[in-house]
Amino acid sequence: MKFRKRKLHVRLKWGLLPGVICAIILGIGCGLFFPAWAVRAVLTFNGLFGNFLGFMIPILIVGLVAPGIAELGRAAGKLLFITAALAYGFTLASGFFSFTVADFTYPFLLDASNGIASFEAATELKPYFTVAMPPLMDVMTALVLAFTLGLGMATIQGERLKGIMVDLRDIVDKVIVRVIIPLLPYYIFGIFLNMTVGGQVAAVLGVFAKIIVLIFSITAAMLVLQFTLAGIVAHKNPFSMLKTMLVAYATALGTQSSAATIPVTLRQTIKLGVREQVAGFVVPLCATIHLSGSTMKIVACALAIVFMSGQPVNVAHFAGFICMLGVTMVAAPGVPGGAIMAALGILQSMLGFGPAEQGLMIALYIAMDSFGTACNVTGDGSIAVIIDKIYSRKSSQLVQPQPQA
Repeated sequence: MKFRKRKLHVRLKWGLLPGVICAIILGIGCGLFFPAWAVRAVLTFNGLFGNFLGFMIPILIVGLVAPGIAELGRAAGKLLFITAALAYGFTLASGFFSFTVADFTYPFLLDASNGIASFEAATELKPYFTVAMPPLMDVMTALVLAFTLGLGMATIQGERLKGIMVDLRDIVDKVIVRVIIPLLPYYIFGIFLNMTVGGQVAAVLGVFAKIIVLIFSITAAMLVLQFTLAGIVAHKNPFSMLKTMLVAYATALGTQSSAATIPVTLRQTIKLGVREQVAGFVVPLCATIHLSGSTMKIVACALAIVFMSGQPVNVAHFAGFICMLGVTMVAAPGVPGGAIMAALGILQSMLGFGPAEQGLMIALYIAMDSFGTACNVTGDGSIAVIIDKIYSRKSSQLVQPQPQA
């Protein structure tokens, strides 16, 4: 009997988080010995990618936010409004909770005078060339346009413009998945290479470690608060419910996607005693509009960068940023790192973050992407419990017998 030898083609497909970790390690290592010409070549790529990212930000906002608002408003019913309001309330609460904890702890955890008062490159090396890519509009114009189009499409129920915007969203999703996300590790490699050459990397890594520990603690506390509220409303044990949802939490740690975790989240939510029809409505909807963990991470990371750059922390300014971030998170595509992509516009327009700060935000966010996604999907169960209680009350009112005349 003869056997033919077959060649095995093994393709190693890395996720975004391992790619970013390798990019950080390689950027630090290569920064210790790379010659000036090699550093300038990397800076040239970073300049081109940063300009392209700046060009895409207004398109990302219009292409993601407008159809997201239109689709959210197309469905009718008080249950949808209550679910959306509760999800937005949880998202806002997580943002303000994160800001409060970070604002209190950062003066003790972080040192603004440790040599990285600015996250811009300290080295005098410049890229070989740059290509200007001016955006089609500024970020605030894009936000206003997206809100106007989204609300307009939801009101008139028109299909022609909505079809165009859905196609634009598909194009934006492809650009994120096929271009921006694959190139992000190289961009982050360049950022850490440049910081190593400029002598800033040690302090930045110390900031990374402290923020990751703080974020994990905040997400755990936020989940306890969410399920405590759900337990009070539904008269159930919050810790027992949280234990049931840990399966969804662990699954989201691996998938890094709320959408991919929907089947597990749905199953565990039903185990909480939520009606199947309510769980089937709430869980897929909240996978899109409830991003407490993502908002929490972005607020904490943004505040860290503001604090480390020596800028004053304006509470009122950050409050507006958190409220706008809660709306923008609805547009976040369901891919790893999608939330930070959707948030880049308001980070630039409201906090004044440039390419260097945006690159660090991306690196920080992706390093904790699993924690945020796990917090999002686990919190969906608490929302479903509250909605189920409201639904049961409305149902009992509808079937209540009328008094006879």
